[in-house]
Amino acid sequence: MSRQRSMEAILASDFVTVGELVRLTGARYSTLKFYTEEGMLPFEQAGENLTRRYPREQSVERVGLIRSLRAAGKTIPEIKAALAPAKEERRTPHDL
Repeated sequence: MSRQRSMEAILASDFVTVGELVRLTGARYSTLKFYTEEGMLPFEQAGENLTRRYPREQSVERVGLIRSLRAAGKTIPEIKAALAPAKEERRTPHDL
């Protein structure tokens, strides 16, 4: 079993694991897994064991945004639609 990184090491890192993201946001592990599976929480997958790595700052902000939208009574499909423009901005008509 691997040792947990210190909070200081996590805060200094550009990428975190889902377990570390739980510690940073206070969200449940199952909630973050759901957000990931629904495409609401972007990640990179690299290395031999294919561990998912989440960009720390972007992911913490995204979880906060999702929480605020949920608190405002938005449904998951509505939240996904609200998050979609961020994905679409990266693609321009010239990319198609």
